[in-house]
Amino acid sequence: MHPPASGTPAAPRPAPHPLVYTVLIAPFGATLGFVSVALAFLATRDGLTVQQGAELIATGMLPNVWKFFWSPIGDTTLSRKRWYLLSCAVSAAGMFAMAAVPLGPATLRLMQAVILVTAVAATFLGFAVEAMVAHLTPPADRGRVSGWFQAGNLGGTGIGGGLGLWLLINLPRGWQAGLVLAALTLACAAVLPWLPEVPAESRGTSLPRAMRNVAADLWQVARSRDGVLSAVLCFVPVGTGAAQGVLAQSVVAAHWGAGAGAVELVQGVLNGVVSMAGCLLGGYGCRFFGPRAAYAVFGALMAAVTFAMAFAPATPAVYVVGNLGYAVVTGFCYAAFSAFVLDAIGAGNAATKYNGYASLSNFPIWYMGLALAAAETRLGPKGMLLTESACGVLGIAVFAAAAAAWRARPVLGVPAAVPVAD
Repeated sequence: MHPPASGTPAAPRPAPHPLVYTVLIAPFGATLGFVSVALAFLATRDGLTVQQGAELIATGMLPNVWKFFWSPIGDTTLSRKRWYLLSCAVSAAGMFAMAAVPLGPATLRLMQAVILVTAVAATFLGFAVEAMVAHLTPPADRGRVSGWFQAGNLGGTGIGGGLGLWLLINLPRGWQAGLVLAALTLACAAVLPWLPEVPAESRGTSLPRAMRNVAADLWQVARSRDGVLSAVLCFVPVGTGAAQGVLAQSVVAAHWGAGAGAVELVQGVLNGVVSMAGCLLGGYGCRFFGPRAAYAVFGALMAAVTFAMAFAPATPAVYVVGNLGYAVVTGFCYAAFSAFVLDAIGAGNAATKYNGYASLSNFPIWYMGLALAAAETRLGPKGMLLTESACGVLGIAVFAAAAAAWRARPVLGVPAAVPVAD
């Protein structure tokens, strides 16, 4: 447990029902879901290669790898509600632009630029919601709230991606699809009045001093046992869900005889629904295993799902069942991720500390997306799924070794960080 940073209000704030966070974080997931599902499926159909389709997804992921470096802006400037409204408006504009720009080799760089700007805006939306969750959630309720929070993230990814694909296929103009997506993005802000205001940290303090407060608070977390082991678990390729971006591509889905309808179903709306269910179940599961142990268990289950899918018959039914099983377990993993990070960071400067871990966790999602695309190109869909399984098992082994090494520190005479009361 870690003390709150200076400037953190001591008076407890009322905790809202976590369904509010499900709605608020949905645009964050939807912006990437539109890229990883809708644009990924249309990429190879519209003249791009599998690798170029993976590059679109990687472009959307890139700000989430580096967002830690600008997350202190969200902690030290505007209130969380103001940041949410600003970033939601830019994200809505980005959704419109991604749908309106025709996809093809000639517009690839333009599309990547639009994706990048939209993804950066979405990070500030995430900062706002993550800080509200950290400040308003009682410690005993972190697992449950993490499930609802990640249900909005993954539900937004699946529903936003599936709805985006359906709109692009069925509406005559891309800008029409963009208008619908932009309107739905803005509508999520309607639940903000249900939340109390969470002001910026270090109000009345100069920006340099505020940044020093952030750095000191972050260091307090980073040197603790919980902080170190959480960082290791974020960095290893466990529970990433990265295979979904490759499985969504039309030429890959064709290996199982799955067409646009099946992809739209299992990578879109239905994926969002089962992912949300997985998040809620995973959040409650953290109470039984503990958040970090639950993440490792769920990561092993994900490796088992991809292993089974690799050796099952290549039929549309297997594609549907395998993808939905993968989506449920991804929900388990994402809920456990938020729970173990919230346990490690406390409340002060929450956006910065949360996104230090989120950046670490998004790095394996980013590199696994590219690695799995390369594996599919060289080894085919079966080889791609086995690569995912092998990486998951390796990542769990690395985490287990790190946990064992930390337990051995006092025996070896290396001083451990001193825990302090919250």
